Amino acid sequence: MRITDLLKSESIALGAQPKDKYDAIAILTGLMEKGGNLSDKAQYEKDVLAREASGTTGLGDGIATPHAKSAGVKAPGLAAMTVPAGMDFEAMDQKLSRLFFEIAAPATEADVHLEVLSKLATMIMDPDFKEALIAAKSKEEFLSLIDAKEDGKFEAAKDSAPAAAEADAKEAAPETSAAPAKITKKILAVTACPTGIAHTFMAAESLEQHAKRRGIPIKVETNGSGGAKNILTAEEIRDAACIIVAADKNVEMARFDGKPVIQTKVANGINKADELLDEALAGTAPIYHHAGGAAKAEESAADDESITRQIYKHLMNGVSHMLPFVIGGGILIALAFLLDTFDPANPGNFGSNLWYAKTFMDIGGISFGFMLPVLAGFIAMSIADRPGLAVGFVGGALASSSGAGFLGALIAGFVAGYVVNALKKVFADLPHSLEGIKPVLLYPLLGVFLVGVIMIFVINPPVAGINNWMIETLKGMDTSSRILIGALMGGMMAVDMGGPVNKAAYVVGTGMLVSGEYGIMAAVMAGGMVPPIAIALATTFFKSRFTEQQRKSGVVNYIMGLSFITEGAIPFAAADPLRVIPSCVIGSATAGGLSMFFDCTLRAPHGGIFVVPTIGNPLLYLVAIFAGAVLSALCLGVVKKKVAE
Repeated sequence: MRITDLLKSESIALGAQPKDKYDAIAILTGLMEKGGNLSDKAQYEKDVLAREASGTTGLGDGIATPHAKSAGVKAPGLAAMTVPAGMDFEAMDQKLSRLFFEIAAPATEADVHLEVLSKLATMIMDPDFKEALIAAKSKEEFLSLIDAKEDGKFEAAKDSAPAAAEADAKEAAPETSAAPAKITKKILAVTACPTGIAHTFMAAESLEQHAKRRGIPIKVETNGSGGAKNILTAEEIRDAACIIVAADKNVEMARFDGKPVIQTKVANGINKADELLDEALAGTAPIYHHAGGAAKAEESAADDESITRQIYKHLMNGVSHMLPFVIGGGILIALAFLLDTFDPANPGNFGSNLWYAKTFMDIGGISFGFMLPVLAGFIAMSIADRPGLAVGFVGGALASSSGAGFLGALIAGFVAGYVVNALKKVFADLPHSLEGIKPVLLYPLLGVFLVGVIMIFVINPPVAGINNWMIETLKGMDTSSRILIGALMGGMMAVDMGGPVNKAAYVVGTGMLVSGEYGIMAAVMAGGMVPPIAIALATTFFKSRFTEQQRKSGVVNYIMGLSFITEGAIPFAAADPLRVIPSCVIGSATAGGLSMFFDCTLRAPHGGIFVVPTIGNPLLYLVAIFAGAVLSALCLGVVKKKVAE
């Protein structure tokens, strides 16, 4: 669709002389009717005047764009009028308006015509093109100028009118206010007007053109009737020097939390672009703080992420908040067993026979018991913000009490989060006066009830069955099968050293703890300790394979490896992934397999060498880790090439 498809010859008036603003709108509306675009002229004119009452559409520089989305419009269209002598249309710059485009859009439609209208809005920002239209002697010439501009074939007349020369001078003026020689960070902007038809795009064009002339990198997001275009990404926002929000309606602001933000009218984006750019570059813009905080900012950016990435982010939010409870509680429980005396007559009470052991057991047990509710609660909070927390907690507790275990709590977190988000949409249209009861009554009451019903009758029965089957299967496995599982879990820890594969193995290990299976967690930690220790050994005994800088940093990996910080090996893996990663995977898989073979157990999902006394078969566990690390170091010594220094 082209602009001239919306602008018909009968909808153009050249050399008009309206008496006042209301007469100008009446003339334009009559032209719109002649073009066959209106079903109810009176309704459309009423809506145009209502839009005018919210803020003048006299943009300045002689341009006015009265417009409306109206039930009185049956087809999108344009009407145009020139007033060479100019008239007072209450323009933003207090100057006379000489070129008018009236825009009609159906109230229920947001289609391709909006792109056409946005194109027109940006075209008339060209002063030469504007003056050529005002000077047009016939409707045919007027339409041909628009076609030429749209095709990129418009050329300004050599004998430009004085007004055009004045406009050119104005356009050139900003050159005196040049931007700094080197601008390393991009300026971002958002433009929006109530109808999202014309001003949105004209403000964007003005900001882009002024920034281009001054060599300022900029990206502008337009919030038009057809939705947001050229959307700012989370990465761009993070790296931006400043964000200009030129808007007369609400736009998504949470994503700008903590960034310098200039908030102004959309009109200023059109008429004061240079002033806004100067302020953005000066570094004086205030830091924006959203009422909902950074959590909502992250939520708003979620739309830019893939589904897989969002799920991973939500899961990791739950796991990261869960770990302190598991680690603290797990170590205390392990110490209870370490300090207690075994009573053959009452083996089930082991860990609680002595009063101090029982103290460790009781405290650790309480801490450990929060594992599943916290996991589910913070997954739900990541999805639905604070209203999801309580609902997720209840879902996780129901999973724990029913035997659905870690898997059930994980599912409960996601169910709770999306249930609360659904409730937000259901209650979105409640009166503003009832806004306060949503987070304190409606979301927790209905959310807890719905998630409770879903967990009790839908999720828990099958998941508990699956969980019990897995535990019994693991317990019933012969030694060779358990070795394979240990090797798999251990090897996964070295694949990406803190990445998704590593985290997947870790989550499985911690998840099995709550079910009473402690061997897998032992294999996981052993596998995670191997890569940094292997790197440290290799840099010590195969010095010719590493640079001097690598040898110096390699020593640190002894400490990181013994502390179960797998990420210490990442710089070495990144520098030579094809040799380092396979070598580490071999050693980690060996350590995990040997840990299972030696029947080592681990109740604390972290701590490395510092929790070895609490590990089942601790000496053999150390043997497994040492064997894996030595094997990886030997592989590195063989496959890595000598470094020429």
